[in-house]
Amino acid sequence: MARARTIDRFEIAVVGGGATGYAAALTAARSGFETALFAPPARIPPGRTAALFHGSIAMLEHFGVWPELAGNAAPLASMRLVDATARLIRAPEVIFHASEIGLPAFGYNIANADLVEAFQKQAARQKRLTILADPVTAIEPQPDGVNLAFGKGQKTSARLVIGADGGRSLARRAAGIATRDWDYAQAALVTTLAIEYPHEDISTEFHTETGPFTLVPLAGRRMSLVWIDRPDVAGVAAKSAEPAFNAEVEKKARSIVGQMSVDSERAVFPLRAMLAERFAASRIMLVGEAAHVFPPIGAQGLNLGFRDIEALERILPRHRDDPGDASALQAYHRARQGDVRSRTYAVDLLNRSLLTGFLPFHALRGVALALAGSLPPLRRILMKQGLAMRGQG
Repeated sequence: MARARTIDRFEIAVVGGGATGYAAALTAARSGFETALFAPPARIPPGRTAALFHGSIAMLEHFGVWPELAGNAAPLASMRLVDATARLIRAPEVIFHASEIGLPAFGYNIANADLVEAFQKQAARQKRLTILADPVTAIEPQPDGVNLAFGKGQKTSARLVIGADGGRSLARRAAGIATRDWDYAQAALVTTLAIEYPHEDISTEFHTETGPFTLVPLAGRRMSLVWIDRPDVAGVAAKSAEPAFNAEVEKKARSIVGQMSVDSERAVFPLRAMLAERFAASRIMLVGEAAHVFPPIGAQGLNLGFRDIEALERILPRHRDDPGDASALQAYHRARQGDVRSRTYAVDLLNRSLLTGFLPFHALRGVALALAGSLPPLRRILMKQGLAMRGQG
């Protein structure tokens, strides 16, 4: 048996090499902690993008990665909601403009691969950050630290572990944190499209009886598509010939940008939701999808994960002597409770409101959108609440 090699003890270890993992590692290192980031190479499928709101863009600027991304990011200047159901009671079309709350854009749509690459470049420049490409194989919390095994028999330890390792989080299981999980009878088809007419920086969400059909601007005459439907419908669409797929997408989009043609691979994944009962325990804090997973509706997912990072940035420097002690864990849990739970349940309610056949619910939804479209003060409140500006939550 090969002898286990021990690497020096770190103050903080981050498990997970996605955008939230890199952001957490940068936060820890910039806060003065000797930090390890376990980031095994991962393939990011072409066509996967992230619509990042104003607060998330501010974070990217703070980390110094925004200049790397700005040239290929598409501004989201306006957001349109269209009731595309065939129901008796339908909501009026509503469009929100970022200029109404003094912003040039609500945020920007960015390719996931570009986002992670920009984080990688910035992380490589951090003196207090050690990046390890090996996967973590075991995490064992102890009273004064956390032991980690990785690679081929290698070991290290840290005072605090930050789990950014996704919905099947090893870090979460090691902390003994239970979850509430639920599935939807839906799947999401994601891809990107070349379009005939300019999108004019408008993101459009068509609400249908089987879920939202969303088109988000990309740089140039391209858009991201997130099509939520029954699993069988999404599966058939993903495998259909390109001419038939293009025609169906244009029909569902009501030809608002003319002809469309798919220009990246199509991927389908089932819709599910997960909410951790706690966001920290046993010297482990959870960020991103290790703590919360919900459908890609309203562009809340990664934005919520970046607000987890904002909380770390506020809390870690206050616990310089021991970032994994009980008071630090409790402070982080309290900081994320309200924001995570309210956003998760709001997205769940919105999705279920489209699927239900209960007529009074449709009437209530129609009235709410009508008021949102006609009352400027309410419009501004809804837009600011949806963005959750940097520093909130």
